[in-house]
Amino acid sequence: MSNEKQQGFDTVCIRGGHQSESNRAHLTPVYASSTYTFDTAEQSIAVFKGDEKGYIYGRWGNPTITEAEEKIAMLEAYGIKNSHGAPLQLKAILHASGMAAVTTMLLANVRAGQKIITHRSLYGGTHELVEKILPGLGIEAIIMDFHDPNRVEDALRADSSIALMYLETPANPTLQCVDLDALSALGKSYGLTVCVDNTFATPYLQQPFRYDVDYVMHSTTKFLNGHGTAIGGVVLGKDIEKMNGPVTKMHRLLGGNSNAFDAFLLTNGLRTLGLRMDRHCSNAQRVAEFLARHNEVAVVNYAGLPTHPDHDLAMRQMKNGGALMSFELKGGFDAGVGFINKMKLCTNAVSLGTCDTLVSHPASTTHMGVSREQRIASGITDGLIRMSVGLENVEDIIADLEQAI
Repeated sequence: MSNEKQQGFDTVCIRGGHQSESNRAHLTPVYASSTYTFDTAEQSIAVFKGDEKGYIYGRWGNPTITEAEEKIAMLEAYGIKNSHGAPLQLKAILHASGMAAVTTMLLANVRAGQKIITHRSLYGGTHELVEKILPGLGIEAIIMDFHDPNRVEDALRADSSIALMYLETPANPTLQCVDLDALSALGKSYGLTVCVDNTFATPYLQQPFRYDVDYVMHSTTKFLNGHGTAIGGVVLGKDIEKMNGPVTKMHRLLGGNSNAFDAFLLTNGLRTLGLRMDRHCSNAQRVAEFLARHNEVAVVNYAGLPTHPDHDLAMRQMKNGGALMSFELKGGFDAGVGFINKMKLCTNAVSLGTCDTLVSHPASTTHMGVSREQRIASGITDGLIRMSVGLENVEDIIADLEQAI
């Protein structure tokens, strides 16, 4: 299937990347094989050299993984043209986790002595990677507010060792958004590699490649899988030669490969991505509006609300407000813990993107090891609740919130 046919997004979700299988299975099966065979020595030479398509070893991929990769690549490239006016072609590499995908991308593009520039409110794992792991490899991070492009440019002008710009929008857990168009153009003008974590928005709501970025990453564990059944991650790039060369080499040698069963579950989840995201977003909008009117709620962080500081920006680069939000209870820490304990329908869990509504209290769970000062500086107050709005009947979600608050 080709993007040139311009089927609808949901059609690509269902049929994209699928190749007919020799045993005529309706769905690509789980290829539970660690290695693959060759008919002749000449054929193995051709496959190893890349002159002939074929599979070699499970760590390097298999047909089940390929379908998931090609489907995600088609969705991120959907409707986008390259600089020559032709449909954009992307290569995706599936990983065992979102962190594995981010690590592959960073280490394939930044070397010792170079720096990364990024912003606050990154996913916690990414933040720890750039602050605690990469410095030991000689790679430093500059973390600053990306809402002021002039300050970002001042930093780029002052330090020629900055090689990569890392963006996450919307970000976790304040749903802060950054300007993909302006920041990508700025980064490219200084010769930087520009990368975007698109996990929260998914390609259904936001396509960073429209803004000339170089790489997009996802934790496929979240909305792309959609059912909480498998961990995974993906990195996508538009420089096919580099993706087939240094990025693939880094991926294979680091060993963060996916597996056939998780890829199978991911592919099945992707088939309903558009349908799920519509319901996620419509439910989230109504929940956010309810919370914004509640007397015990001080602040609601949801990009779909006009009161969110980045609302106008989010609506320019996203199709909708998304499924994620956070809200601050006026009663502080005790109110947050009490709220979690009173829930009856919503699920107390720290992930997101599943069919059921998930809520968590960061101050008592994910960020309990962070000093209160640092936590609050990042917008994670004592009474903050993070919420991934699910697909239940929205009246039931709101009723559970009302009784728990």
